[in-house]
Amino acid sequence: MSIKLTAYSHGAGCGCKLSPAVLSEILSGSQQAQFQDLLVGNHERDDAAVYNLDGKTAIISTTDFFMPIVDDPTDFGGIAAVNAISDIYAMGGTPMMALAILGWPIDKISTEMAREVLNGAKYVCSDAGIPLAGGHSIDAPEPIFGLAVTGSAPVEVIKRNSTGKEGDYLYLTKPIGVGLITTAQKKGIAREEDLELAKKSMLTLNKLGVELAQRPEVHAMTDVTGFGLGGHLIEMAEGSELSAVINHSQIPLLSCTDYYLDKGTSPGGTSRNWQSYGSKVDCSRDYDHRIIADPQTSGGLLVSVDPQGRTEFEKFASDHGYQLKSFGQLVARNASALKIRD
Repeated sequence: MSIKLTAYSHGAGCGCKLSPAVLSEILSGSQQAQFQDLLVGNHERDDAAVYNLDGKTAIISTTDFFMPIVDDPTDFGGIAAVNAISDIYAMGGTPMMALAILGWPIDKISTEMAREVLNGAKYVCSDAGIPLAGGHSIDAPEPIFGLAVTGSAPVEVIKRNSTGKEGDYLYLTKPIGVGLITTAQKKGIAREEDLELAKKSMLTLNKLGVELAQRPEVHAMTDVTGFGLGGHLIEMAEGSELSAVINHSQIPLLSCTDYYLDKGTSPGGTSRNWQSYGSKVDCSRDYDHRIIADPQTSGGLLVSVDPQGRTEFEKFASDHGYQLKSFGQLVARNASALKIRD
């Protein structure tokens, strides 16, 4: 009998994440001692923690795990690994090593499939040039997998999600739509060619972040995951004490996105996201929020770029195989964190 991993989880990929509102409620009021060398910590709402090791080198630490977003165990392990390593790249760092986090329902799914999950992660770690050096596993009611990843970078090149500047142009290195397709898979209505398209996107490492961090025109950077494009862009805008304006028609989308919007395959995380930050968005009354609130698993890098360096940035991206076009800008702070134009 063929085992479908997605049938054993109540959620999928980064759609399992707590909504921004729930996360804020959990973190509110929590206090801890201050550490002078902790450059980025919990209060920053950034992609990873950053510690100043010696004034020159920063150590970057992150962890990310979720339930199956695809049925193939090797792909599940690979996607979870790419997603976790992305947090290091989003800070401008180079990954150094990873530890596995595995929860497995051993009474329901064979240990052989768990081994395939680990193998998928090993392939990705090898591609990233790092060892999967160990980890921890538990018997769990649902399959869970992810990584804890350590990386490093020169202190001066660390990129945050809160350092955008007024007038910056906004770019996204991967198209939106993964949540729609993977939810269609759980419903049994996804087309095979679309699943391959989503899988290719989710298995692509965000290695570009290492070089983007060293470019002077790049002011801020983050990756787009479970909060959707809207959530991560609002974090960037508010963290930079600015607002964002985007053009709905210029948001990069997977080619089949409209097909699945028509099929109504938005994951549950979409509505949770929108309930969390929809009040911060200025848009037309009939705006379809399902694109910007669609949870992305192993999404692309969201980058804010100095207008004067826009041409150089686009050429650099093109030289590395990315045909990027701006879909919006950071502007002076106003009543709405995000404005969406038709």
